[in-house]
Amino acid sequence: MSDKSPLSGVCVVLIDDSNTIRRSGEIFLTRAGGKVVLAEDGFDGLAKVVDSKPDIIFVDVMMPRLDGYQTCALIKSHPQFKKTPVVMLTSKDSLFDRARGKLVGADLYLIKPFSKETLIEAVVHHTQPVIDAT
Repeated sequence: MSDKSPLSGVCVVLIDDSNTIRRSGEIFLTRAGGKVVLAEDGFDGLAKVVDSKPDIIFVDVMMPRLDGYQTCALIKSHPQFKKTPVVMLTSKDSLFDRARGKLVGADLYLIKPFSKETLIEAVVHHTQPVIDAT
């Protein structure tokens, strides 16, 4: 494995109303070399997404004012962010929740509490550049 951090140059927005989740995500991702922008609710998150133009966005499902599904739908409806991967963070893992996530354009569902490995793996999987063989 090279010396380069796995998330070097990757910008991540993490939207969650839990301070614990935001801080642990920030620690995991910055230690892996990522640039992390934190937001505590959907409205704050939308503003931070527009400002930072992230490579990937993590959104908590259960938040006050604007929930994760609404936040994801708004992000995906914006032409500039339509292709930006959105990962839903939830403690609820039902088929209904996953289906609802897919309907609003979520690319992945991560169950909380997440591990450092699953968080970094999600970022790497969704942000690795496609190698052009030409």
